[in-house]
Amino acid sequence: MLEKNIFTKNNIERITGYYPAAVKIFNQSHRVTCRDNLIIDLPYSNGVWYDVGEVDGVFINNWIEGVGLMDREFTYDELWPSDNGFFFEISHGLICAGNVFVNCDHGMLILNSSNAKIYQNTFVNSTACIGRNARSFANDHFGWHSNTAPDVQKRNGHVFVNNLLTGNGNFHKPLLIVWEPDSVCSLLPDPQLKQMDNNIYVRNQDKNNFPLILWSPAKNDKCQQVFQTPESLHKQYPGFSASGQYYPYGLKSLFKSSELDNYQVLSTFPGLKKAVVLPDNVRELLGLPRKYTPYIGAFSAMP
Repeated sequence: MLEKNIFTKNNIERITGYYPAAVKIFNQSHRVTCRDNLIIDLPYSNGVWYDVGEVDGVFINNWIEGVGLMDREFTYDELWPSDNGFFFEISHGLICAGNVFVNCDHGMLILNSSNAKIYQNTFVNSTACIGRNARSFANDHFGWHSNTAPDVQKRNGHVFVNNLLTGNGNFHKPLLIVWEPDSVCSLLPDPQLKQMDNNIYVRNQDKNNFPLILWSPAKNDKCQQVFQTPESLHKQYPGFSASGQYYPYGLKSLFKSSELDNYQVLSTFPGLKKAVVLPDNVRELLGLPRKYTPYIGAFSAMP
């Protein structure tokens, strides 16, 4: 259990080559819970990293801000190494819910893992990433890494629901990346996600022409496809994002006060109506009663 801590200012020496993290939960731990922590001011480090062979992790109600360099150039070719507020790598079983990610290189990266359940998070200028590649026991220098967790063809089963993804005019990256390289597209032609719906995307489109969503696997030479709205993704892939919506708003029309880091959504925001009731186990982890009004993101709407 990691609870009510402040993790900050790791790797102030800017050491490279060993991929630092403020907290690394390393090697085949089960049921590690990380909740109600403040993870801030880590421009040259990951935040919390569940690293290899983790089982049934719980990452809830954390505030993650200023992890990694926001101006890191985005590439379609590889997701990592990068700096991630929350990093879940080569592991199985996760609930990531109720967290706030603000001004991060990547807010969250789920990499080469299975059955990550991602509900009710708020991403502000922080990309949400889910990815996989061909790293395996057979082709890896640290073969035991991949041997302790889902093999290449079992990196799927993820759920992404009731999340709020936002970016201002200066955030030039996709809000959501679901990634795999073209080198594994024929081997892994089926989606990583089991369910993706009821997510809301907010960005001032007049100030940002960057793709809203990067999706893989896609039926083209690059195995990747970009979308400017969740509706267009649903049209191409009907199993996903039937109730996802995009709003070309500025953040001032969405949050009580983004300038003061108050990311409670205004009750007038129409996207609130797209939320669905959570599974009981996630609802209980977040301390919600059996009867509650569903909401989008980490906070219920202000009256």
